[in-house]
Amino acid sequence: MINRIKALFAAPGVSDAADTGQHTHDELQLAAAALLIEAATQDGHYGEAEQAAIDALLQQHFGLTADEAQTLHDLAVAEHTEANQLLGFTRIIKDRYSEEERIELIEMAWEVAYADGELHDHEANLLRRLGGLLYVSDKDRGDARKRVLARLQSTGP
Repeated sequence: MINRIKALFAAPGVSDAADTGQHTHDELQLAAAALLIEAATQDGHYGEAEQAAIDALLQQHFGLTADEAQTLHDLAVAEHTEANQLLGFTRIIKDRYSEEERIELIEMAWEVAYADGELHDHEANLLRRLGGLLYVSDKDRGDARKRVLARLQSTGP
C-alpha cells in the first residue's frame, strides 16, 4: 500500500486522474491524513498527543497496521509541508467522499483538535473552513463535535 502512495506522488499525470474523477484509495487516505495533520498543527504545537491521535484514527478508519499508519502519517506530514493551501486536499475529499464520509472526516479532525485536551481558536477556525470546503453543514459539523466531546467525557482525553 505504501509503495502505491509513494508512486502516486512520483508518477507523472496524477492530476490527469484527478481531473477525470478517477482516484485511488491511497490518494484519498493521503488527503484525509494531510487534513488531520493540518488540524493538529493549527495551535502551533504538534505534540505526541496529536500524533498518537492521528495514527490511531488512521488505523481505525482505514484498517491499517501500526506501521502502515505511521508511514501514511509521515507521507502526509511531507505533503502537508509542501502544500501551500488546503484546497487540493479538500477537493479530493469533496469530489470522492460521500456525505457521510465527509462528516466522519470532520469528526476525525475534531478528535485531533481535542487530542491535547483543549481547543485553540485557530483549530476551531480550521474546522469551520473545512466544513465549508467539504460541503459539510454547520449542523453536521456541530453534531460531529458534540459526538467527539461526549466520547472524550466518557473516556477522557
